[in-house]
Amino acid sequence: MAKAEPTFAHPVGLDIGTSRIVSAMPAESGYEYRSQLNSFVTLPNSKMREAVLRRENIPHTIVGSDILVHGNESERFADLLQMETRRPMSRGFINPSEPESLSVMKQIILSLIGPAKQPGQKACFSVPAAPIGASENLTYHEATLNQIFGELGYAPKSINEGLAVVFGELESSNYTGIGISIGGGLCNVCLSYLAVPVTSYSITKAGDFVDSSTASVTGELANRIRLAKEESFVLTGGSTDKVHQVLGVYYDDLIKSLVASLKQHFGDTRSLPKLGRAVPLVLSGGSVMPRGFREKFETELKAADLPLPISEIRLADNPLLTTAKGALIAALSEM
Repeated sequence: MAKAEPTFAHPVGLDIGTSRIVSAMPAESGYEYRSQLNSFVTLPNSKMREAVLRRENIPHTIVGSDILVHGNESERFADLLQMETRRPMSRGFINPSEPESLSVMKQIILSLIGPAKQPGQKACFSVPAAPIGASENLTYHEATLNQIFGELGYAPKSINEGLAVVFGELESSNYTGIGISIGGGLCNVCLSYLAVPVTSYSITKAGDFVDSSTASVTGELANRIRLAKEESFVLTGGSTDKVHQVLGVYYDDLIKSLVASLKQHFGDTRSLPKLGRAVPLVLSGGSVMPRGFREKFETELKAADLPLPISEIRLADNPLLTTAKGALIAALSEM
């Protein structure tokens, strides 16, 4: 009897974000995406509670006398119990002060892509650009993720988060342009020329900065601030809602800080290529989704007179999925 041919295992792409982890896989009609919040809550363990969670198919892990509910369901429990979720990552990197970081992230990744279908299946995952003076965080972060994917049977490879945005959105310009990802922990920026990353960096003002700052002023939980931001906040001013007013203040601060960093970084970078033409800029990440973000960013950027000419400023087609898509494209390009 002839041996059956081994099943081909397609590569996977992952956006490993502070706020959520997103996976992308090839599908008949394009790409298939899955997403889970990168967070968890701790509940006291009991046989009854464990049985109920299992019947409801709620992802959880037993750790001693605790039940760790992780992923999307953690937010619902946190809201019900009037508590903040715990986060395996902080400011873009694995949180070394959170003892359950690695085990929770491994379980979330496993829930999204499962173990490798065959030894050496490719997994391309995003890593942030190091903020100035913090390269040691990136070294530990990347090495630890390589270990997690290796334990699941994958052949892992990392990609800069801003470059993944370029791969996911700028095929029409031959992957030349600026990719910006504003997530929970960091704002990542990458200038790419013909798919080659020319320069990249990150700043620590991003979604979590907006949420925690607004929470400290209003007295609300950061979890609820994030929900309000995602569900109803519009970045055009004029709201009488206090939470929305304060959100507007800190979004202004975030955008001004990002634009100032672009002007300084590209003005100081002497190795910028002589492109001979303006380049597109694409915005992605969960923190760019409030209505009015692109317009306000464009107004600030034009006033700053960036030394690099920009042909267009646009939002990614789906800001929450762009980085995972770009990581998958990078993995598929090496088949």
